[in-house]
Amino acid sequence: MAVNRVISSRPLNQQEEDFNVSLRPKRLDECVGPPNVKEKLSIAITAAKQRAEPLEHILFYGPPGLGKTTLANVVANEMGARIRCSSGPAMVKAGDVMGLLSNISTGDVLFIDEIHRLATNVEEFIYPAMEEFKVDFTVDSGLHAKTINFPLKRFTLIGATTRAGLLSAPLRSRFGMLYHLEFYSAQELTAILERSAQILQLDCADSTLELIAARSRGTPRVANRLLKRVRDYAQVKGSGDLNVDIVERALKMEQIDALGLDELDRAFLRALVNVYEGGPAGIDAIAATLGEERDTLEDVVEPYLLQVGFLRRTKRGREITKHACRHLGLKYHRKKQTPDQPQLFQQTDQ
Repeated sequence: MAVNRVISSRPLNQQEEDFNVSLRPKRLDECVGPPNVKEKLSIAITAAKQRAEPLEHILFYGPPGLGKTTLANVVANEMGARIRCSSGPAMVKAGDVMGLLSNISTGDVLFIDEIHRLATNVEEFIYPAMEEFKVDFTVDSGLHAKTINFPLKRFTLIGATTRAGLLSAPLRSRFGMLYHLEFYSAQELTAILERSAQILQLDCADSTLELIAARSRGTPRVANRLLKRVRDYAQVKGSGDLNVDIVERALKMEQIDALGLDELDRAFLRALVNVYEGGPAGIDAIAATLGEERDTLEDVVEPYLLQVGFLRRTKRGREITKHACRHLGLKYHRKKQTPDQPQLFQQTDQ
């Protein structure tokens, strides 16, 4: 069910990723939020350019779809540097990293997405590259093995991760700047959609982009995806322009309600009420009930439900809230706390 979710914060395919690239801002002043991160980055970039030296290493962390890759490209553009991109799962041995580092020029940016998934040997290999801009590379093996000390040009490593807690402490400590990206407000998403609609040459009536922003789960990637779906619907079922009626019909067809919940979100909450009496229930049990993977529910479904106050995480499991029951029109009830049950079988005197 979760493979092709319209409101998933992860890219669905390469075609959509190419579409998102065309909408990405190129400069820092084109970015919409988060203002605190923008100001800190602006100061760091300006100072580095005045000193004519590369930026410190940067780590962006937060939920998927909030613009970590976009900010990495913006930093490279602002510094006038080339950017080389890779990902943690793609770098499985030291030679993979060596191929990237050996082609880096002074001031270039090396961007590693999902950096928490780096193999341990690769992570340890890049420690001296980050600190001292040199690496010890082993050539051959066995009796003929020899280690070459390879000096590197000064570069900036930008890491991005959705799970900062999985980063090892030694790797995390080597980043000079750490920025946490949070969900966007409806006003910020509306501003992003206005820019995207202008690039796509869409005519939008008043309040249409606000409707899309309100259902975008605080995520720019989701907002642009919904804009694309609404644009297609308007082209086929209307005149091509966006109005309130077209937007509402398009989003209703995608089964996205007024708060941005889709069928998987609602199924998750209904299972808590109908099967587990409102909770608490373990995430593995809920995953088995829905036929979904645990990681899918933890990474894709739960963050937004927690954000809007529809779900509680407790030591005993997940619990639904009254607010969620009111939204779904369900009756709110919680399990009664029962005392410890006595032993079913007791030895009796003969």
